[in-house]
Amino acid sequence: MSTDTEIRAAPEQAADWRGIAKEDDAVTGTGNLVLAGRSRRLLLDLVRPYRKQAVLTFALILLDNAAKVSLPLFIAYGLDHGIGQGRQGNWTPLIATVAGFVGVTALSGITTYLFLRCAGSLSQRVLFDLRVRAFAHTQRLSVSFHETYTSGKIVTRLTSDIETLQELLEGALNQAFSAILSVVSIAVLLVWLDPMLATIVLVGFVPLVLVTRWAQRRQRAGYRRTRGAIARVVVQFVESMSGMRAVQAFRREERNREVLGAEDSEYQRATTTAIRGMGDYAGLSNFIGKVTTVIVLLVGAWQVIEGNLAIGVLAAYLLYLDQFYGPLDELAQVFNSYQSAAAAMEKISGVLEEEPEVAEPAQPVALDRASGAVRMDKVWFGYHAGAAVLPEFDLDIPAGQVVALVGATGAGKSTLAKLLTRFYDPSGGRITLDGVDLRELADAELRRHIVMVTQEAYLFSGTIADNIRLGRPDASDTEVAAAAMAVGLDVFVRSLPDGYATDVRTRGGRLSAGQRQLVAFARVFLADPAVIVLDEATSSLDIPGERLVQHALETLLRGRTAVIIAHRLSTVAIADRVLVLDAGRVVEDGAPAELINGQGRFAGLHAAWRDSLV
Repeated sequence: MSTDTEIRAAPEQAADWRGIAKEDDAVTGTGNLVLAGRSRRLLLDLVRPYRKQAVLTFALILLDNAAKVSLPLFIAYGLDHGIGQGRQGNWTPLIATVAGFVGVTALSGITTYLFLRCAGSLSQRVLFDLRVRAFAHTQRLSVSFHETYTSGKIVTRLTSDIETLQELLEGALNQAFSAILSVVSIAVLLVWLDPMLATIVLVGFVPLVLVTRWAQRRQRAGYRRTRGAIARVVVQFVESMSGMRAVQAFRREERNREVLGAEDSEYQRATTTAIRGMGDYAGLSNFIGKVTTVIVLLVGAWQVIEGNLAIGVLAAYLLYLDQFYGPLDELAQVFNSYQSAAAAMEKISGVLEEEPEVAEPAQPVALDRASGAVRMDKVWFGYHAGAAVLPEFDLDIPAGQVVALVGATGAGKSTLAKLLTRFYDPSGGRITLDGVDLRELADAELRRHIVMVTQEAYLFSGTIADNIRLGRPDASDTEVAAAAMAVGLDVFVRSLPDGYATDVRTRGGRLSAGQRQLVAFARVFLADPAVIVLDEATSSLDIPGERLVQHALETLLRGRTAVIIAHRLSTVAIADRVLVLDAGRVVEDGAPAELINGQGRFAGLHAAWRDSLV
């Protein structure tokens, strides 16, 4: 098996070069402003294609707010003029008041209906674009990213974090816009109705602003903790479910339960702290609002008694105060969703700002048909600030030659293979295919000419035909069957009740390891690349399975350039040339028979392998 140490940097090195590795840490000070700005830029970028719909939505909420805040004015007019005129037999003002109230209420209902439909449509479009963008971007990121950023965290970004944002966009954000507009417009009306009472309200607003700022800082830190904690919970779930065979085989259930319990407890504590903070804010803001209302009622009643204020105006004032502090209570609830969504947006935007380390060329070179000649010129490689894993060396592989890489674990075989397939770029030197630097080839072009088959042949859920066709999606059924026949898979497939339409189930669980490998070979045969890299493709097979795959390999590699990483020396027999690696250096290079008959390392390895078969 290949070792992780060949392809992964040490944890401390990874943390140094990936800012995202520290993303679960609490961010304070300037970091808050940076993250908030990053989140806002992402949201604005998502809304920009739908700005007309966004403007229409905003216009509807403005109209709805204007209708709602005008209702107490009708009540004030009715109390101060309608009733008095009605006593004198003039019912027109009262009828006009009632008609206006009913008309404005109807208008408010219509605008609310239209607003919710428009806002719901807008939010779903934005979320759809975000999901597609995030998924496409994570697929575009280099292998180095996925080896340091766990799949569980990516799942959290694409599910839980986006769902949190969905809650904000579909409901809480609508309430927030309405609440803010209500507070602003009612504040203006309070000043217009009675400046003295408005002064009392505005004085009471000062501690409310201070409380809001205090709660905002507290809630933002709390919800960052919750997003980081839920990501770790999902990571534990994903790893446990993916490795269920190992979990049950080594009786790790209890240990997994303990680990999950610890992570889940942290999530519970973080969420509880955030909810308590929301409760503190709601309670304090409600207390300030009620105290202010009592003071306004006392002062307003005194003014009415003194004849300085009409009773209808006082009634409207009290109604407005209820509408004024009511939205503030709503904002307290929205604040909870906003802080959680803001923390989620920070995580998502952080992933979207990651750039592939293996970048596409700005002006790619076209290579219509490659012969398969590979050359490594003064190539060396090191993981970022770490020491060189592969010291500088040259390597020339003629077109059509099959080369086997042999060496102890950690010798650099897998690293060399991933440089050849451009999962990583060399730290120095250049790797060429038919004289063209791999960095000058578009990714799609590169993958068409160079294909890698790993130790674990990964099959996706779906039919056998679907998995073979992965090598060339537009291939016909006849071409798929021909590829399967070429590698010796056709007879087995046709023995199945559904043939090529047989569902392989999750990760190909319906097939044996050897059968999965044959499907992977058929996939490569159909893709017809010029260069094939095999990373220990037979190491997990039993002897009968290995013989079956060996026969398929001979067919697959015929006429193609191939680089084979193998621990089983039986695989080396089909190679034209063997390279023995030690600490990233080529210490032996020659034909298999030549090296076996010599006195070098490969001869010793071959003798030990032959003795093990006795």
